[in-house]
Amino acid sequence: MKIACLKLVVVLFLASAADAQPRDDFGAAFGEATKSDDAASTTVVQRWRIGVSVTAANAHCGGIFATVPVPTDWPEQSVKILDELNDISPQVARHEFRTLSSGVKQWLVSIPTLTSGDEAHAFMTFEVTKRTVLPPTDVAELQIPPRAPRALRDFLGKSPYIETTDARIKKVARDVARGKEGAWEKVEAIYDWVRENVEYKDGPIKGAAAALKDGSGDCEELTSLFVAMCRVNRIPARTVWIQGHCYPEFYLLDGQDEGHWYPCQAAGTRNFGGMFDKRLILQKGDKFRVPEKKTEQRYVAEFLSAKSVRGSGGPQVKFVRELVLDDRPVAQIR
Repeated sequence: MKIACLKLVVVLFLASAADAQPRDDFGAAFGEATKSDDAASTTVVQRWRIGVSVTAANAHCGGIFATVPVPTDWPEQSVKILDELNDISPQVARHEFRTLSSGVKQWLVSIPTLTSGDEAHAFMTFEVTKRTVLPPTDVAELQIPPRAPRALRDFLGKSPYIETTDARIKKVARDVARGKEGAWEKVEAIYDWVRENVEYKDGPIKGAAAALKDGSGDCEELTSLFVAMCRVNRIPARTVWIQGHCYPEFYLLDGQDEGHWYPCQAAGTRNFGGMFDKRLILQKGDKFRVPEKKTEQRYVAEFLSAKSVRGSGGPQVKFVRELVLDDRPVAQIR
């Protein structure tokens, strides 16, 4: 997933519709957060400015509609909107939130008209609190769900670039898990196999099957292959998209038949079952149904469309996701 380390600013010249989708920048300046020496008490608070700016470039534009994915609450992340810092220009006639069935939250922005040279914008500031995910204390009691509920079914089948029906993936996944008695042991065997057999190499998206064939890939490929191999073994797994990176989570039941998601770092420092990463969680999952898209999406990206354009140019859009306040220096993160 390639997102600028601290800021996503994407400029697109549009007549009708376009979107921006992140890719990996693993190993760049922001890199991977390291585990705190006092992981149990690690909590970090940041402020992120997120939104969209649209300029009519040498044209009269009408019916402008933008969607911006925004952070939402997860067990390890709490999100608060700082209303006093909102910056929404008068040309914005309507803005509201929409939550997709997958749990992704979007900010919908409508601009009825912009004359040539005009600019309209909508920005919100989100205060995000991130907490450490600790590994379980007793892994012997953990088990694979014998029958997954409806909410988990998307995390057991194929997704874009996660080819669970690929013959080679199925064979390797079953071979690696064979003979492993405990659920935790089985998942950890898959995790270690992927890390040992797929070399980290940055590049364009190619998916789990190609990563297995080539023996290389970046954080998206390592994550996709791990997720695919888990799903072949009936272990629910999904992708977690964070600022500048992604990693997988897997789902197991505890001794009281309560389900829990456990993270692991497919690319980078070995972290299995627990993790501290201060970066913003953008969304979780890898098979999203978006009203503006005809096909399933692996990631819910920014989107903009304009119903009418009169003139020589279309709307120029700038999507912004920038860290405006960090509770500790970025230099402490490698």
